[in-house]
Amino acid sequence: MIVDAADMTNRPTDAACPLRIALVSPYDLAVAGGVNNHIAQLAAHFRAGGHYVRIIGPSSGPPVVGTSEDIIVIGRPVPVPTSGSIARIALSPRLSPRVKEVLAVERFEVVHVHEPLMPFLPITFLRHSEAVNVGTFHAAKDGGNRLYAYSKRLLKRWFRKLDGKIAVSPAAERLVSRYFPGYYNIIPNGIDLARFTGVTPRPELCDGKLNILFVGRMEKRKGLKYLLRAYIAVKREMPNTRLIVVGEGRLREGYERSMRRAAVPDVVFTGYVPADDLPRYYASAHICCFPATGNESQGYVLLEAMASGKPVVASNIEGFASVITDGVEGHLVEPKNAEALALALVHLLADRALREQMSHHARLRAEAYGWDRVARRVLSYYQRLLFERGLTQQSRLRRLAATHSA
Repeated sequence: MIVDAADMTNRPTDAACPLRIALVSPYDLAVAGGVNNHIAQLAAHFRAGGHYVRIIGPSSGPPVVGTSEDIIVIGRPVPVPTSGSIARIALSPRLSPRVKEVLAVERFEVVHVHEPLMPFLPITFLRHSEAVNVGTFHAAKDGGNRLYAYSKRLLKRWFRKLDGKIAVSPAAERLVSRYFPGYYNIIPNGIDLARFTGVTPRPELCDGKLNILFVGRMEKRKGLKYLLRAYIAVKREMPNTRLIVVGEGRLREGYERSMRRAAVPDVVFTGYVPADDLPRYYASAHICCFPATGNESQGYVLLEAMASGKPVVASNIEGFASVITDGVEGHLVEPKNAEALALALVHLLADRALREQMSHHARLRAEAYGWDRVARRVLSYYQRLLFERGLTQQSRLRRLAATHSA
């Protein structure tokens, strides 16, 4: 059963001295997304280590992250346009009583707020929490952040409530530190390596053709139009190739129309692919290509490709360059340059030995991003912050014993 903030009875108690951790999301828990998936993975690994974890956020329906025992719902999300997308966040100004109730009953030692300066749930937790407060900043945007720019003076008050600050990439750190200078511990997004290991390719894509795979939303910043232009040249040079485009978006119809007009064969638009089936598309690829033009914090699709043991051709933008090294796990090319994309793709498609070498390095690189390692790094950061607060394990045990005896 999902736990609502109004029903806070019958909470389990600590058997030894595990941490009591709140993972707070500003986004609708009923919708899968990068931040919510990140939180769900942290929760699963912390729970496996014996820690007490709750995922807290607004929800428009049954949550799709974590387990039912993990969830505390606070607030109802509304859609808000942002950066060419839609963020579903709780905008009610009356969240304080429920937040204070949760904090009083749960007695969290660590409150980890994701996108901590987003309105209004994360800020409300920072306002009332006396625990060790940690914030993770996920977003990167080349042109800056309007919310931070316009609300900097107001947000500084809640920013100062953060005992620890994490950025998922140098690009994310660069964005937030532009408005709120300070030390940010860079701990990346993780990848579920097992999900992309030993996967069977899709049989209809195993016909001898060399497959180039794109995965992503069909929006302008993902740069798919440059890959489509590049593929025209690739197909002309290497007829035994196929381009597979996985994803949806408002630009899809125009992209398909342009390829029909160009009379280019072997371009497959799959539309939406369920998460369980996505690894099979990666397993079917020979090269993965991600020509985004900017505003990428880390490039989660790069991690998926590398976990699948696939070489990558991607734009040389900050979020991507922090994940792969040009000439090792793949190639980085100039953004918005279809000719450079085509040259890099042909170079790799024509050299099987190089693809295999890069595939090996890609998988090795992905292992550094395994969720077990990432979760341990986050947990170590919690423990360091607790120590700096003077909350050693012995003092926590004494406090816990006093609480139970009372």
